[in-house]
This record gives sequence, structure tokens and C-alpha cells, in this order.
Amino acid sequence: MSLESFSRKDAYLDTSASQTQESAYYPKSRVLNPEKAPIIERLKHKFTTRDGIVGDYDYKALCMPYIPFLKKRANRSEFYGPDDDIPLLVAILMGIQHFLGCVGGLITPTLLISGTGSSALNLDSETRAYMIAASFIVSGITSLVYTSRFQIPRSRYFIGVGLLEVAGVAFSALPAAQSMVENMYIDGTCQTELLSDGSINYLPCPNGFGAILGTQIVGSLLSILFSFVSPRILKRLFPKNVTGIVLLCIGAKLLASAMKNWAGGSGPCMQMPDDGLFALCPDINAPNPQPWGGPVNIALGASVFFTIILIELVGSVFMKNISVVIGLIVGCIIAASIGMFDSSDINAAPIGTFLWVKTFKLSVYGPGVIPVLFSQLAIIIDSIGEITAVCDVSQKEVDGDEFQSRIQGGLLTDGLLGIFSGLATAMSTVLFTQNNGIIAVTRCAARIAGFVCGGILILCGILGKFSATFLAIPEPLIGGMTVYLFASVATSGLRILAYLEWTRRDRVIVASSLAIGLGVLLVPNWFKYVLPRVENPALNGFYSAIRTVVSTSNIIGGIMAVILNLILPYEKDNEDVFKVEQSKTPPMGGAHRMYYDEEQQSLQEEKKN
Repeated sequence: MSLESFSRKDAYLDTSASQTQESAYYPKSRVLNPEKAPIIERLKHKFTTRDGIVGDYDYKALCMPYIPFLKKRANRSEFYGPDDDIPLLVAILMGIQHFLGCVGGLITPTLLISGTGSSALNLDSETRAYMIAASFIVSGITSLVYTSRFQIPRSRYFIGVGLLEVAGVAFSALPAAQSMVENMYIDGTCQTELLSDGSINYLPCPNGFGAILGTQIVGSLLSILFSFVSPRILKRLFPKNVTGIVLLCIGAKLLASAMKNWAGGSGPCMQMPDDGLFALCPDINAPNPQPWGGPVNIALGASVFFTIILIELVGSVFMKNISVVIGLIVGCIIAASIGMFDSSDINAAPIGTFLWVKTFKLSVYGPGVIPVLFSQLAIIIDSIGEITAVCDVSQKEVDGDEFQSRIQGGLLTDGLLGIFSGLATAMSTVLFTQNNGIIAVTRCAARIAGFVCGGILILCGILGKFSATFLAIPEPLIGGMTVYLFASVATSGLRILAYLEWTRRDRVIVASSLAIGLGVLLVPNWFKYVLPRVENPALNGFYSAIRTVVSTSNIIGGIMAVILNLILPYEKDNEDVFKVEQSKTPPMGGAHRMYYDEEQQSLQEEKKN
């Protein structure tokens, strides 16, 4: 019997006592076994048979849109584990789906930090296009490393997680980077000019990005250090009240930038001068420029925002997973129809590019070291929760030695790849949580899909014109997209806080932390004049670092939560606890299950004592 005549039934089921040699290559477990199947035979099976190319995956459940008032059809596909051999078409579709699911969040931090305004670097289009390309390439490389798993020779430590992971530029690093840039324009590291109409023009500051990268490399050492700390200790240092507050403050701070972009951008046009170059957004020379906050800009952003909501209402599983990209495409079509889509950056971009085509002067910005270290703590917290979640949806243990080794490998990879990212001219990367939702609904946790996604990311980065495409998108469209993304970050924080028992102690920690965290977000200058300006450069740099820490909502809110969590005593307050039946486990997954299991274990120990 030839391999070409194989069906899944023939390949996986031993229907006779004398099983053929070919069917023994592909047992029912679908786990790759190179010792049984020669590489040539495996390739033949993969590329020449229906089972190897298409398989029996439930494609209808993946692509069928939701029709109101009709019963929703469940996905009947078998679950594909991390090391399972999956059909070629499934691997490609899942890789594309993971790519499209992360592309919106991946480009956003780079677009914002390189854009216009007092908290951005105001770089030229050529440099911005390269930065986006570098972000794609670095994200692809880091995704491949996270999805792989290597044991360090002669040690018990690992690099990588060994599960389907997709990494991208970290949202949690953006608030500290924006605060650093604001401080650089204030202290003269980056230059400004006063225009004739009285508005302030922030000049390009490429050296500022080099300072961000250099300081990021220093911060990455913290992840390497924490990778050798027990995950149980880390959970006690950063429980769910700390994690939820940090994520909530990050989302709230970034929402301000997103809303500015929705209205037309955060550049000089936001000051709405009566005349001059920036009387309209982004400037009067742009195609079909509009006043800041004008009805056209608001409508464009709304087209993206409400398309995302519409997809969530009637879209298929596949469409819901890429709803952000669909919303952006719809907005681009509308913008092009009214003459607001500028293709000049695409035409000027090179066909191909790679890392280090452009470089930035690396330096360590002293006032930014402390804020970056706290941002790195946020990345560590994100990684622990994300790795726990991906273990959960991949049907792997969320406790025990293997799980702890995955946490250790992930944190060590965070640190090493943070250093690599800085040297490769890209901001820090972090594991993307939204891809765990794709794993859950598609029932495919096979690592090969992560490798396909990583390859697509690298390819898109090499294609220079693809990266330049995002620069042609009007800022109101970026704003409509990022409002949804950043609100999702804040929602993740609220979801984690919802698992608190809300004792008096919990309420004090959350209220006190949010009072400071959200307070400085609403009044950024609150702490600006507390510390004096001094002539001593070292002391002045230290004061600037303190100002940056206090004025960055997620950092000061997280610090307050950690301190209060360590010093406030645990007290039994039965009147304030919303009791849950102990026999029922509330629906949860990922980090929340880890926290819940730890609490249940503590309760059992108290009962024994």
C-alpha cells in the first residue's frame, strides 16, 4: 500500500493484526517520532496525502460566521497538543491567524514612541519604517525562541518555554519610555523650537531612542536575575491585587495617547493654532488634512472601533481572532476613498530591509533607569501569568517541577532577548496573552503553528514596503484601533482584580494604589515642583528619576500595591467576604487558577492547624 493512498483511518488505526510498516509511522497519538518514520517518508506523507495536507480539522466551525437566533456550532476538531503532528493546511492557517491576531498590538508601541508630540521622538518616515521592520523581525525571532526549549548544558536551567508562544513589543514598557522622552525634551537631551504662531515644535530625537534601548538593556538584567527565583516567591511578591492594579494603570495611561490619535494626533496640530504649518492635522501639506478633533477624524476612528465590535457580534471564530486587523482594513478603505491615504512613504520605502540597516547611538539615560526597572517588573509579572495561561490552554500542568521550569525558561528568555532586542534596535518584547484565546477556540496548541507565525513575522519585517504601509495609515485610524487594544489591557487588570475576596485589606490596597496611580494620570504635574532644580548633574538626574517614577501611573501604583501587600496584616473579616461555595471552583484559567489553587491550599493548611 502506497503512502499516497493513506487516509486518516488507514494512518492512525490498526485495523488488522498485521499492521503495515507505513501505518506504524503515524500512530494515533500523532506525536512525531523520527525514529519510526524516516524523514523522506514523513515528507511524502505530509505533502502528497490528504491526511498530511488537509486532515480532518473542522474548518467549518473556524470560518462560519455567527447568525443571530441560530444555535452556535461547536468546534468538533480533536485537540492538537504542543508536539502533535498537524496537517499542513492547519499549520499555515493557525500561523496566519496568530500573526494577524498580534500584528495590531505589535506595531502600536513603535508607532507611538516614534510618532509626534511631547512624549514621542518625532522621527522621520524612513526611520520609523525601519523601526517597524525591526520590531517585526525581532518579534519573529523571539517567538521562535520562546516556542522552542533548550536546556543549558551541564545545568538544570532552560531557555524558552516549549509551548506555542507569540511575542511582540511590550505595552508595559511604553509608559516608562514615554515618560523618559518627555523628560528628555524638558532637560534638553532632545531639542524643541518655538514656532511663529506660539506653538512648540518637538524636533526629531533619534539619540533619545538609543537612550531608551540602552536603558532597556540594563533593565533586562532584572529578568535574568528573577529567572533564578522560585515562582512561588514571585507569586507572593506580586499577587493578583498587584498584577491587576499594574495592568489597569497601564491601560488607563495608554488610553490617553490613543484618544489623542483618534482626534488627529498628538503633534503640534493638537494645540490648534489659527494658522501655520500645523493649523490642520497632521500638517497642511498632508493629503486632505483635517482640524484636530474634527468630525472627519472622529468618524474615521469610529469606523475602526465599531467594526471591531461588529465582528465580535456576527463574525466567525477566525474573524473574531483578527477583528483588529479587519477594523483597520475597513478604516483604510474609507480613508482612501476620501483622499486621506498617503502612499508616498510606501513608494519611498526599500523593497527589502533587515536589522542594523539603521543604528542608534546606545546610551544609558540615568533618570530612566529606575522607571525601566519597574517596567521590567511589569514584564516579569506579565510573563508569569501568560506562561501559566498557555500551559492551561495547552492542557499542561500549571504546577509542579515541569511548570516551574517553564516559568524559569520564560523569564531567562525575557532577559536574554531583552538584551538582544536592544542591540537589534527594537524595544523590549513580551509574550502576547491574546494568542492564548486563539489556542482555546481553535483547539490547536501545536508548536509548529508558532514557528509558522514567527517565520511570517520575520518575512514581513524583511519586506520593507510592508512596514511602510503602517505609516500611510491616518492617525485617527490608529487611534480607533489602539483605544480598543489599550482598553483590553485595562480590562485584563479588572478581570484579575475581580478574583479578589474584597476583604477590607483588599479594598485598602486597591483604593490606595489606584488613588495615586490614577491620580497622577489625571494630574501629571502633581509632583513636578516638589523636588528642587539643582546644579549638581548627578543629584539632578536622581531627582528626575524620582519625578519620572511618581508621574508614571503604573509604576507608582504598582509600588504602592507591593508595599501595602507586604506590610498590611491578614485579618479575618467574614462580614466583608463574598463567600463562594468551597465545593465549586469558579470559572478561571491561567494565572487566576494558580492564585486560586494557592489560596485553597492555604485554607486547607489553616483548617489542619
